[in-house]
Order: sequence, then structure tokens, then C-alpha cells
Amino acid sequence: MEQPNIKERIILGIDPGTAVMGYGLILEKGPKMELISLGVIKMEKIDDHMLKLQRIFEKTVALIDNYKPDCLAIEAPFYGKNIQVMLKLGRAQGVCMAAALSRNVTITEYSPRKIKQSITGNGNATKEQVAAMLQTLLKFTETPDFLDATDGLAVAVCHSFQKIAVTKAGKITSKKAYSGWDTFVKDNSARVVKGLGK
Repeated sequence: MEQPNIKERIILGIDPGTAVMGYGLILEKGPKMELISLGVIKMEKIDDHMLKLQRIFEKTVALIDNYKPDCLAIEAPFYGKNIQVMLKLGRAQGVCMAAALSRNVTITEYSPRKIKQSITGNGNATKEQVAAMLQTLLKFTETPDFLDATDGLAVAVCHSFQKIAVTKAGKITSKKAYSGWDTFVKDNSARVVKGLGK
């Protein structure tokens, strides 16, 4: 029999791109995670940028309608030297977000460094290291054709790791966002060790 207090949610993770978009879906059951699906949407053969954006929108909506995720976790474009690439990635990300918003799915954005850090413990990990850690965590052996698929999955797993905290009484308390160290220290005085580093 299913335990009633175990909260379940489906997380859709997307690594936006205009040539290849990676996605991964996980089912979170309390502290456990299960792989639902991962894959890529290829757009190399589409020449028109607007048609690529249309495909990204349609495929994202199709993923949402098919799997009914509770939330979307998306990778933020990293700051590169090429402004045109940044602009295209930003548009791809915006179109994914618009697709989620059109279905009332909440969105959380993560930097590539934050994703790598949460999966491997190293913010400079390679795509291969992230993929290997995901295979261990979610117990799948098939190697995806593209590392973009595991990149999308990594965003979903990263979001799961930022999970809502549950108190001992079983009540869910949402994690508070802090505007800076001062407010964090004020609210968490018992966790702060004074006098270190001097």
C-alpha cells in the first residue's frame, strides 16, 4: 500500500539549444528519484531560426502534455564571448519557458556551474563526468546518443536536490531565499560557528 505522506512530483529538466535540445524527466518519491525519460530534440536540419524556435515550443508543450510535470527546471545560458550565440540560446530558453507558462508549470532556472556542482560536487565537471554520475544515481546503463540528453536530465536532478525541507513533524516548510549573508546569519545563528579563519 502507498504511504500517504510521501510527496510525489515529476520534474522536467531542459538544456535549451538551437541545434540540439536535451531533456530529462524524473519522478521524485520522497527522498527517492526514478528516471522516467531522457532524450534530445534535434534541429540541425532546420535552417530558419524562427522555425527552430517554433519546434522548441511545440516539443516542450508536447513533453508537458505527455508527462504532466509539476515543474520545469531549465539551464540558464552561460555568458560566452559570442553575442549571437548568447542571443539564440536566450531565445531558445525563453521559448521553453513560454511553453511551460502556457501550461501553468512553475519554472526554476539554474546556472551550468550550479548544476555540475550539485550532481558531481565540482562546478567545473565535464559533461562526461556529469553523465557518469547520473547513470550511478538513477541506475541506467544505456549511453544516450548525445550528452545534451544527460545535460537536460542533470537540470532535473539538480532541482530535486534543492528540495523542499520537511520538518520532523512531517510538515513541509519551504526553503527560504536569502538576500545576503547578513539575513542568513540572523535567521540561522545556531548554525554559524564564530571565530574561524582568524
